[in-house]
Amino acid sequence: MIRRVLEDKLRALSARFPVVTVTGPRQSGKTTLCRATFSHLGYVSLEAPDVRAYALQDPRGFLASHRKGAILDEVQRAPDLLSYLQGEVDERPEPGRFVLTGSANFALLQSVSQSLAGRTALLHLLPLSLEEIRSFGPVPDDPWEVLWRGSYPAVFDRGLEPGDWYGSYVGTYLERDVRQILNVGDLLAFQSFLRLAAGRTAQMLNLSGLGSDCGVTHGTARSWISVLEASFVAHRLPPLHSNLGKRIVKTPKLHFYDTGLVCYLLGIRSADELRGHPLRGAIFETWVAAELLKAYHHRGTVPALFFFRDRKGQEVDLVLDRGLDLLAVETKSAQTVAEDFFAGLDILERVAPASRPWRKIVVYGGRERQERSRGLVLPWAEIAGFDWIGAKGGDV
Repeated sequence: MIRRVLEDKLRALSARFPVVTVTGPRQSGKTTLCRATFSHLGYVSLEAPDVRAYALQDPRGFLASHRKGAILDEVQRAPDLLSYLQGEVDERPEPGRFVLTGSANFALLQSVSQSLAGRTALLHLLPLSLEEIRSFGPVPDDPWEVLWRGSYPAVFDRGLEPGDWYGSYVGTYLERDVRQILNVGDLLAFQSFLRLAAGRTAQMLNLSGLGSDCGVTHGTARSWISVLEASFVAHRLPPLHSNLGKRIVKTPKLHFYDTGLVCYLLGIRSADELRGHPLRGAIFETWVAAELLKAYHHRGTVPALFFFRDRKGQEVDLVLDRGLDLLAVETKSAQTVAEDFFAGLDILERVAPASRPWRKIVVYGGRERQERSRGLVLPWAEIAGFDWIGAKGGDV
């Protein structure tokens, strides 16, 4: 097992809270991380029907059998148990007694917020960051190989072919989550919706158009997007709007958390196919967005991440609000720097309020780092070494 960045924060919070909850997509490594970090605790999986029945039918007896504490895996499968867990930890509020994991974000967060508010720390474990992938060995020099392979641990830990693993992942986990979270009557329509959504990653989210293209209503499309968010498959990136007046759009962008999954859903079966694919720029943008999210979530911090687009179509892919300053990040998949890389960044700088300093960054598919007067040009492979959070006062 490789060491996950989240481990440090997980240990620190378990020394202060009686319960720590770790959420994230299926197969992102939550169980492995928690069992390795808290090897002194017993492990219980609520996926097992008999164990789940015990927890639901006799919650007090179930918790009494784990008085010393335990890792309760896939706890969203028994949400009513959390009400009884509240009483247990109120009676004995010893730090680090229970560790909860779950994959269905909405269902789990609703139960946690209702029953364990103030009693649990909440962390998110996403698939591997580029920093963590390097723990398995040298990362390919080709960015398209990195993006195509994706970032789920099993692909690296077990040396699996991405196409084989992602096919199993979609059939085994995503479609099962759909049935658990939402009653989807037409699974074929949802599969079509999933593929069409992947084709719109890094684009403005048009639910009516997306629903129409796969033959479902706007309301159904909205519900299904919520399923993708609940399963940590995709997320909506909000537009930057603070103090910028009426010149900006208000529609969010759609991004997937993992580019390997996007490639599988789009039928891209090799890095060479991705290199020549018309959506390669959008997929590269999605990868950069995911790396920034991981930089924050894996350190137990919530990112304030946005994008900028005005009504004339001028855009900056990512805007990171770090409190004291802001980072405007443009993504370009090309390997050669061009002057127009900075066009959107320059426009944003002119219209943005001057109350805080801005830094302009272009993350691109090349290898040479350049400190230009208009901003920093950062190679894709150096994204893991940049201090996105700002806690270190610069690069690391």
